[in-house]
Amino acid sequence: MIVRTFSELCITIGTVIVLFVVYVLFWTGVKADRAMDSQIDQLQDQWARGSVAARTDEEPADASPPRPAPYRDGKPFAVMYVPRFGFTWNKPVLQGTATGTLKKGLGHYAGTAQLGQKGNFAVAGHRRTYGDPFKDFPELRPGDAVVLTDGATWFTYRIDKKPYRTLPGDIGVIDPVPRKSGYREPGRYLTLTTCEPEWGHSHRLIAWAHLDATQPVEQGKPEALRR
Repeated sequence: MIVRTFSELCITIGTVIVLFVVYVLFWTGVKADRAMDSQIDQLQDQWARGSVAARTDEEPADASPPRPAPYRDGKPFAVMYVPRFGFTWNKPVLQGTATGTLKKGLGHYAGTAQLGQKGNFAVAGHRRTYGDPFKDFPELRPGDAVVLTDGATWFTYRIDKKPYRTLPGDIGVIDPVPRKSGYREPGRYLTLTTCEPEWGHSHRLIAWAHLDATQPVEQGKPEALRR
């Protein structure tokens, strides 16, 4: 009787563990994908209503684009594309890095530069769970494009070095001129951050990029997104 009871208890515990793993690996991903799609749909509807002022001509990367209105906490304001992660990969970028925000997309660090502006536009994303947006983060290589749009302009950033591993408390990586990045003077930078190891959070992986080019959305997709 004792052996039978113990066996049944083990089976129950095993079933609960399996269900939890399914929830973490599958269901959170399904919910996150739906949430991200909803955020992108919300942005596209907003842009279709003409709430973003369009730029009329192409400008070099060293020309400052019009400063956008302050981002609203927890709300989407841009879409990111990373061809290295696949040409179907696209994720919304929302303001803030709260837990609830990162379940719906990538999060812009409050206090860092706005998209395309001077300084460091810093973004965080989950490596695993909640859609696995940065699952392939370690595959980033120098020269890779990271493209974003705010509905009026395409911003193409270029990765400058392989991802850097550091501790969570190393906040200097999102400074205006990020430490350990190799940059020596102010510019228009992008910092991407995610957890390391793949299924843990004891460290962080960091990727840095510089703004390479901008162009109005009316001119079509930038070269980095054309097959």
